[in-house]
Amino acid sequence: MRLHDLKPQPGAKHRRKRLGRGEGSGLGKTSGRGHKGQRSRSGGTIREGFEGGQMPLHRRLPKRGFNNADHTTYYIPVNISSLESFDAGSVIDVETLRKAGLAQGSGQGVKILGNGELSKKLTLKVQAFSASAKQKIESAGGTCEAVALIPKTGKRAL
Repeated sequence: MRLHDLKPQPGAKHRRKRLGRGEGSGLGKTSGRGHKGQRSRSGGTIREGFEGGQMPLHRRLPKRGFNNADHTTYYIPVNISSLESFDAGSVIDVETLRKAGLAQGSGQGVKILGNGELSKKLTLKVQAFSASAKQKIESAGGTCEAVALIPKTGKRAL
């Protein structure tokens, strides 16, 4: 087999729909847009859920009751493999991880996950550890110190 023998799977390539190319094409005249109205005009789009001025469904339904998502703890995940970049014997906290670019996003804390290997002795002071991460850190001679969660302000804290 050579490069010139390669061909896409049958049915993988589709022709572009060419609008406004005469009556015989089946997509001439109004080009599949129908007659008149907002959707026939250029730039005429309506947002998702719009019901023509009628009170939309998401506003007609009552918003009450318990929502479990409001009480969820959000952690920023950091894998053990990414901690190899730190010097042996260093103390690592949330601020250190943020400055290193490892803890991006928002949450109530950082959770160290056990994906990868650790060969250095490190002291970690973050909010949570997975069981495998804790075991790998301690087997490398390091220590795991769980710090209190950062309280929520709105949806997420960090």
